[in-house]
Amino acid sequence: MIIKALDDEREYGYLGKEKESTIITMKKGQYVAGYSVGILYLDECWYPILPGNVANLSTYDFPVRLKVVPNCNQERIHAGDPTLLEDIIKAAKEFEAEGARAICAACGFFGNFQDKVAAAVDIPVYLSSVVQVPWIRTGLKPNQKIGMLTADAHGITANLFKSCGIDDPSICVVKDLGRLPEFSAIIESRGSFDNEKVKQEVIKAAMDMINENSDIGAILLECSDLPPYAADIQRSVKMPVFDFITMIRWVHYATSQKPYYGFI
Repeated sequence: MIIKALDDEREYGYLGKEKESTIITMKKGQYVAGYSVGILYLDECWYPILPGNVANLSTYDFPVRLKVVPNCNQERIHAGDPTLLEDIIKAAKEFEAEGARAICAACGFFGNFQDKVAAAVDIPVYLSSVVQVPWIRTGLKPNQKIGMLTADAHGITANLFKSCGIDDPSICVVKDLGRLPEFSAIIESRGSFDNEKVKQEVIKAAMDMINENSDIGAILLECSDLPPYAADIQRSVKMPVFDFITMIRWVHYATSQKPYYGFI
């Protein structure tokens, strides 16, 4: 029996004991295997990458791969600099050639390029945690909104929403964290921060947002640096909290299905 995927010979199966004697093909140019999600990340950032952060590999209980987008710094990505598109697509195509089954990223503002990158490659693309908004909204009451914590409210634009497939930006209540005394160390690449102070700042911001907007039914963390605090935020607001990691896990499991075995 020969296991062969589509014409491009991308292997999309699961190798288990029941497949020990099969012949398996490999896509030419794919020199590593065993992962599904390729993650694009920023260049020239300088601050601690904590467990839980999208760019910290200990965050995951499954393998992922990271790839830097050269010269893609915070200033350019937050502004949705259109001259970044070519380099982002180039990195995405490299991931595709190297065997990734899907592509994500490590900054919510990659969402400015979501639609164009998805159109440029032949594997699924989910560059921003913001792409979860339509799905989150589906589960809420008609009058409820999504509270969004962001590293830079100025970067949450109509273009970003549109690129991420969101027709009605008013569904989101946006709270800016970028000017908070300690969290700003991330935006300013100061090299270090007091983690306890950052945690307390983001918890307070979430609580303030909820207290000011009683119609919020779920929280979305736009920033890829916020998942380390997701559990503490949820403990405080007592509602669903979505972030980059909920999205990346969803993408991973959708592209790495395994057969089930057990009792009937």
